[in-house]
Amino acid sequence: MIRLIGIDVDGTLVGSSGTVDPAVWKAAERARVAGIRLALCSGRPAFGVALEYARRLDPHGWHVFQNGASILDLATGQSRSEALPPTSVQLLIEHARSTDEVLELYSDARYVTESTSAWAREHAAILGIPFEARLFESLLEPIVRAQWLLSPQGVSRMMAAANPDFEVAQSTSPLMPGVRFVGLTRNGVSKGSAVRAIAAEYGVALQDVMYVGDAGNDLPAMRIVGYPVAMANAAPEVLQAAVRSVDHVDAGGLAQALDMAIRSEAGESLTR
Repeated sequence: MIRLIGIDVDGTLVGSSGTVDPAVWKAAERARVAGIRLALCSGRPAFGVALEYARRLDPHGWHVFQNGASILDLATGQSRSEALPPTSVQLLIEHARSTDEVLELYSDARYVTESTSAWAREHAAILGIPFEARLFESLLEPIVRAQWLLSPQGVSRMMAAANPDFEVAQSTSPLMPGVRFVGLTRNGVSKGSAVRAIAAEYGVALQDVMYVGDAGNDLPAMRIVGYPVAMANAAPEVLQAAVRSVDHVDAGGLAQALDMAIRSEAGESLTR
């Protein structure tokens, strides 16, 4: 039976409208009433609209941000983070300044980019915060995640020059089609490591965890839980990793997954 559900944001909770289907919030409430813990598991940081989503899913529970680099308990304010090696961050900064590619650096509570491009501005709007370009050095807190905003061709170049200090996770957003988000966390840090930590906090076996996602950065979590579920709009490799798929994000697929978890209480099989 499902005791914990990890929920991705872009392409899973949030569709092309940029909002959450009201049917999803209703299904989330039914899941909570059934005693199932809900954990946001996002590549987004723990501020802006992502934090609002987490509070609405479970204002008293653990949630995952920054592809696992930040794990936050909303009830106590307790957090876990894994800072990136400073020397490796400096290499990223130098590369961004020499190429004009969009780089974002994140601490637990804020972020910075030097880019003034349309992509940088659009992404700030998606995060739900005012746009302001600032020097990378103005971010004084420990940096837990870096993120490139790239074209598909740029991703190929970036992956060819991958740094072993980093865990690399790719994702997309229906709100910025054509853009690839390449998140960099400390080696060994991923949504998978974060879901494992949250399950341990709740005393839930991984075999009793459902994870719902659509992109490559969801795979580390999907590969360790008992019930990986893919959205119909998911990348091919995500569909391959899932035991079940549900409808497209714009057709209420997440609500369908939540209701499947609730029905598992009555013994319904979650396998294909």
